[in-house]
Amino acid sequence: MGIGIAQVAASSGCDVFLYDANSAQTEKSLEGLQKILARLVEKNKIDFDESENIYNKIQFCTELKDFKDCDLVIEAIVENKEIKTKVFQQLEEIVADNCIISSNTSSISITSLSSELKNPKRFIGIHFFNPAPLMPLVEVIPGLLTEKNLAHEITALMESWGKIPVIAKDVPGFIVNRIARPFYGEALRIVEENIATPEQVDEAMRTLGNFKMGPFELMDLIGIDVNFSVTKTVFADYFYDPKYKPSLLQQRMSEAKLHGRKTGKGFYDYAENAQKPAPEKDEELYHEIFMRILSMLINEAVEAKRLGIANDEAIELAMQKGVNYPKGLLQWGFDIGFEKISETLQHLYETYQEERYRQSPLLRKL
Repeated sequence: MGIGIAQVAASSGCDVFLYDANSAQTEKSLEGLQKILARLVEKNKIDFDESENIYNKIQFCTELKDFKDCDLVIEAIVENKEIKTKVFQQLEEIVADNCIISSNTSSISITSLSSELKNPKRFIGIHFFNPAPLMPLVEVIPGLLTEKNLAHEITALMESWGKIPVIAKDVPGFIVNRIARPFYGEALRIVEENIATPEQVDEAMRTLGNFKMGPFELMDLIGIDVNFSVTKTVFADYFYDPKYKPSLLQQRMSEAKLHGRKTGKGFYDYAENAQKPAPEKDEELYHEIFMRILSMLINEAVEAKRLGIANDEAIELAMQKGVNYPKGLLQWGFDIGFEKISETLQHLYETYQEERYRQSPLLRKL
């Protein structure tokens, strides 16, 4: 992710300093960037001089102290609060007092991270989506201690970088990773209960919902371990709300290091000659899968609206531009009918008798 953010900044004319504690990883990332830029030249997306300018804007650093003259630092390391906090405390001793320090975290509390700093006012969340050069959305998350106008300054900066920024409250998962949890969680439950196969769930969501990728295809792309880590964080930070309960199936996949594309196997096999299993088509089952997952997603979007996590426009933009949903979830609710969504959730609640399926108080008022 870090090299992708560096590419975005350099493409916008910024001088970029890139550091990784593992210098070999930095070199590997820069080699990968050269190949990406070469492909862009081949496809006539940019010319050769532009590719050279972008690459030369990025400087390989061997020490954090090389950041001493930076105006903005964006951290994009492992999703671990203790490790991030240690890095931020080191940065505070190096950068100027007016340097903005930010995190690309996808789920860790910005307020919690900033509270460990001497000057928490200059700390903010700037969450890009992977791959950063291609995905237009950036979530801008001010914490409780963040300086009042900083979110608007970062929003303007992200717009100058060609991104679509949305401001989100500092809640677990922010906008996208909170609302999107049922896309994965409910799909996993359907498979765990032997109702359908991963192939059937994916095909149902692609064909009936026009999603570019089904939940299991997307988990394999993101990394099953990464997706599982985000789910655990959101679950714990919401004080173990059953709506966000992690999946035992996903835990076992993570333990087996079947992480998806990056390990060659996840819910699908990515070996060179591997054949993707053909799902057994069942229209009635597909409709049940689609309505079950979509109703959960729409309910989360409605609850985000009720809680003021973001405004309606930001909620709709976030899901479309951050995870490529074919339609805004609030609009989808209007199109299907919120009453139908409520009926689907009520049926699930009566079936399972679990708080997982409780409805947003706002849902029945729409």
